Amino acid sequence: MKTIKTFALAALLSATAFAAEAHMTFLNKEATQETTILATLQLPHGCDGKATTEVRVKLPEGFVFAKPQPKAGWELEVIKGDYQKTYDNHGDKVKTGAVEIRWKNGNLSDDFYDTFVIQGKVSGIAAGTSLAFPVIQMCGDAVAAWDQVAKDGSDPHGMKNPAPLLKIVAGDSHGHDHDMAGMDMGKTGMDMSGMGAAVPAGETVKAGDLEISGGFAKAMLPGQPVGGGFFTVRNSGQADDRLVSVSSPAAGEVQIHAMETKDNVMRMRQLKDGIAIAAGETVKLEPGNLHLMFQKVKTPFKQGDTVPVTLTFEKAGKVDLVLQVLSAQGK
Repeated sequence: MKTIKTFALAALLSATAFAAEAHMTFLNKEATQETTILATLQLPHGCDGKATTEVRVKLPEGFVFAKPQPKAGWELEVIKGDYQKTYDNHGDKVKTGAVEIRWKNGNLSDDFYDTFVIQGKVSGIAAGTSLAFPVIQMCGDAVAAWDQVAKDGSDPHGMKNPAPLLKIVAGDSHGHDHDMAGMDMGKTGMDMSGMGAAVPAGETVKAGDLEISGGFAKAMLPGQPVGGGFFTVRNSGQADDRLVSVSSPAAGEVQIHAMETKDNVMRMRQLKDGIAIAAGETVKLEPGNLHLMFQKVKTPFKQGDTVPVTLTFEKAGKVDLVLQVLSAQGK
């Protein structure tokens, strides 16, 4: 009898623990004042057994300069708007930015768990404050709203659908923005400068009528699995060509993406057919436009390192290029 009671108690505690974690929450539930963080949302299940197809996150005032992490197989939409206050971004006064992030047209089975990551800065928020990030989880025609916010001083744990919270804790007295994405983290990670590169980083590469120049990548936050790459291609010939694929030993997969902003909404999509390089034209891959997306990065790109890539063109064939890793701001 004692064994049965013990088993029953253990089962009850296990069920209670599961229920407590069944809500959408942040992986790290605290954030320090005036720092840039990776806000990582945990999605533990679908909607009543149905697969999740869209996740919408509203960003609270005080979480600014937000940049979402793309996810393979999902479309990404960034909705921009006005902040209530003006924020300082390394000397620039910023009044507008991302106010909502949407990962769309995905298919995450109820059998699986996943995370959705947003990089942003916590600014102008008092220590002890909790920032609420209301989330709408869509599963086809089913919808789960994680948007309940407790009034000051009340306990949010009794709520059925609480919004994910970040508790803001006091920072150091210097008030620095510890944005590790823009720091030179040294040479302790993977230095890929000698991995079969055809020419030194940043130099111009020629392949037939194509000239590839200005290659660079952006530094990443440690642990962030997605990176961006950029370069310029000039076609001086009389025939069109096409960039059809990209590979790199630094990543499990490299995709070609396009970003566009329409009606104050930014969208990103994968270009599975590659990029056309018309005769006599120049195509520039740059932040906020066409770019490479490094998936399943083995070691986060660090400022000062290099990333080798192999570009495959329809007519010019394979071309080796080395990207110089600049700061997170691309400088």
